[in-house]
Amino acid sequence: MALVYTPIPNQGSVCPEFSLPGTDGRNHSLQDFKNGKALLVMFICNHCPYVKAIEDRLIELGSDLKAIGVGIVGISSNDAEDYPEDSFENMKKRSSLKKYTYPFLYDESQAVAQAFGAVCTPDFFLYDNELKLQYRGRLDDSWKDANKVQARELYLAAKALVEKKPVSEYQPPSMGCSIKWKETGNKN
Repeated sequence: MALVYTPIPNQGSVCPEFSLPGTDGRNHSLQDFKNGKALLVMFICNHCPYVKAIEDRLIELGSDLKAIGVGIVGISSNDAEDYPEDSFENMKKRSSLKKYTYPFLYDESQAVAQAFGAVCTPDFFLYDNELKLQYRGRLDDSWKDANKVQARELYLAAKALVEKKPVSEYQPPSMGCSIKWKETGNKN
């Protein structure tokens, strides 16, 4: 497992278009989220220990963001051939078992991850109501132990956007496992 950190955010970049199948049996596109106060796009997966460590917090975050009018979507782009735990069928099982509070989408071609410049799981992209990037950092200040969280940095950034306040420039990078690119796909 190679530890990867997200790069410095390209503030103000526009959210790439996407249209992907979800574990709920529906297709979801960027159009579905354009009327929110903000949008969080998360690149996550089933097998990554970094995602597993924060999974319950992501589910809570989904509820908390919906309560303040922020859209949220999870996307898995990992190569399911080499990482079968990340297959679409296993994504369906996991999201049902854990009762995900957000759509969980499958990027089989990996084109969406490439368009976003996603590098790891988890990788968070928070956009304002004009779908311009405002935050690309970590979830909170304690990835490993929920009991030690002092600052919910991602939630606070979303709340600032809803309240039309500036998002903190302090955006420590997220860290996790690298996206598992297909052998024939482009690698970041």
